[in-house]
Amino acid sequence: MERKYDVIAMGELLIDFTMNGQSGQGNNLFEACPGGAPCNVLALLNKMGKKTAFIGKVGRDQFGVLLKNTITEAGIDASRLVVDENVNTTLAFVHTFPDGDRGFSFYRNPGADMMLREDEVDAGFIRQAAIFHFGTLSMTHDGVRAATKKAVKAAKEGGCLISFDPNLRPPLWSSLDLAKEQMEYGFSVCDILKISDNEIQFVSGKEDYDEGIAYLQEKYNIPLILLTLGRDGSRAYYKGMRVECPGFSVDTIETTGAGDTFGGSSLNYIVEHDLNSLTEEQLREMLTFANAAAAIVTTRKGAIKAMPAREEVYSLIEQ
Repeated sequence: MERKYDVIAMGELLIDFTMNGQSGQGNNLFEACPGGAPCNVLALLNKMGKKTAFIGKVGRDQFGVLLKNTITEAGIDASRLVVDENVNTTLAFVHTFPDGDRGFSFYRNPGADMMLREDEVDAGFIRQAAIFHFGTLSMTHDGVRAATKKAVKAAKEGGCLISFDPNLRPPLWSSLDLAKEQMEYGFSVCDILKISDNEIQFVSGKEDYDEGIAYLQEKYNIPLILLTLGRDGSRAYYKGMRVECPGFSVDTIETTGAGDTFGGSSLNYIVEHDLNSLTEEQLREMLTFANAAAAIVTTRKGAIKAMPAREEVYSLIEQ
């Protein structure tokens, strides 16, 4: 059937305040970067010419207005972005360490993104997507968890492919056991899983990545698993194949949005190809492009506004 959207994503939309030097007085300066993993993924897809939509909630405040305008300008359908009259937009302060890694401080107790209710999710709208994408930040609290599960159920019934990124942020969970439980829910429903090196160790309890992936494959039978290894690149596990591609060496400023750029690039490839019949050569092509796109984003501030064009990615690959 003809789908109106290539990818619909659901989850958090927030402001990432990223460090950007110091003032004349020696105070830290922060830049307000529109972000949130699901919309970062969609922003990359839009750069690649795909049709996307977002489901989530922001506050009726200056940040909510900024976010709605930002995703609309990026070409993402914001018609299902709900505005909360009483709760402010979620904020995240990103502290970058000398090695480019980061720590997060969240202002989300509550934040508008976690106030999305089940009755605000339109099941018919979701069924218009070829792929439905979600993560665990919309699973941290009861109300928004019910809304997410309703959306996943609608996507399944509508024959959409389900894409899942655990995107583990320990400070946002009341307990890591609950986080693990919701990650396991995601594994049980997804067709495409993007998972990071530290997440696979957390959820499988195994140091060795291949052993961790084997544990997931055995337990959940996920068709395509994509493992990100930071600057070391990525791997794809698919129908008994294990394909690994190295990362690209660039001058990294910060890594916010790199995993989402990788995820968006991978979904873009799957929209253009058949998930059921990928070859080793195609998996290699997909990973190489996704690694390069993610590398480019680490050389820029923020994520939604930092997504590379297709030509930039090919240019880095050719270099």
